[in-house]
Amino acid sequence: MKTKKSAYTKKEIEGQPKLWQLVYNLILAEEQGIKDFLGPLFEQKDLEIILTGAGSSAFVGEAAQGLVQINTGCLTRAIATTDLVTHPENFFPNNNKPVLLVSFARSGNSPESVEAVNLANKFCSNIHHLVITCNKEGELYKYSEANTKNALAVLLPEEANDKSLAMTGSFTSMLLSVLLVCSRGSVVNFEHEVGKIIEQGDLILNSYESLKELTHLDFDRVVFLGSGPMLGIARECHLKLQELTDGKVVCKHDSFLGFRHGPRAVTNEKTLVVYLFSGSEHVYRYERDLAVSIGADPRGIWSLSVGRKEDQEINANLNLDLQFEQDQQFNVVPATIIGQVLGYYKSLQLGLDPDNPSVSGTISRVVQGVTIYDYPENVNI
Repeated sequence: MKTKKSAYTKKEIEGQPKLWQLVYNLILAEEQGIKDFLGPLFEQKDLEIILTGAGSSAFVGEAAQGLVQINTGCLTRAIATTDLVTHPENFFPNNNKPVLLVSFARSGNSPESVEAVNLANKFCSNIHHLVITCNKEGELYKYSEANTKNALAVLLPEEANDKSLAMTGSFTSMLLSVLLVCSRGSVVNFEHEVGKIIEQGDLILNSYESLKELTHLDFDRVVFLGSGPMLGIARECHLKLQELTDGKVVCKHDSFLGFRHGPRAVTNEKTLVVYLFSGSEHVYRYERDLAVSIGADPRGIWSLSVGRKEDQEINANLNLDLQFEQDQQFNVVPATIIGQVLGYYKSLQLGLDPDNPSVSGTISRVVQGVTIYDYPENVNI
């Protein structure tokens, strides 16, 4: 993986397992202060948790939503800031219902993320903010520091603040962080699970050559499939490969069951299907049925199987056994690396620079060109 290009992307992808240990150590060290802030909120009747962010940061919430709801016992919704800014009246309760807005932000400077906080304060009379960010100079971090009565910031290690265009370590660090801070028990209880995902991350990174060979297949579209929390990871992988290849490879994501209901029409002889399998035996039965069906397609659809032992009936071009454990919650974290590595190698193959793959400059590290307009007192939905 040596190249003059992608100095940041390469380092940031490979540094994730060590970064997860740093994140775990940080949350463990700050656990008491975090629980002092969140504990009373989780005990409030009818607390609603809204997980938000823009782009990849929004997909952190999508992946974490179900697990946060299970672990806190509170209604949890993942709503992108790009939806909150245009239609706040559709999502924020305008009564005294308690709301915890969890904002994920690499830079903390995205216009929509800052405005989502402002709108939450306007619409919700009982609002608290948890900001999980990678940048101490960002607007969201500064807001939290200035409003400690109802806001708390979790500032991740500097290594999480990606310098490349595509979010890699920042994404997985924010995802791991929210799963840790929204657990009811002590963070020390997750030491084994964090150790397990570090092993799984290393396993993927040690499979670089096999993944590199896969990207030399002549595909121009990729479908990522996942179920439950892994669906959010499928969406992030979809974005990662598509942006790192500057849109030259068109990607799609879906659930295994949802893919049967029409979207499967996208597959052709130049399609790679990536199966992000669940650790749940019950869920896997549904997933395997679809994978076997695609494996039997006479067009010879290419596929990558992630998470499970090799199954000859699935007929995958490559299988990565991550040795998922039945009750492992955090397996969504290492699975994210799959889209990053595929995107990285396909970007290089296409002659692009993964650090700055957008030849036209239409996408940038922090979104440009967004004007925020004052929310009117009376608005037609």
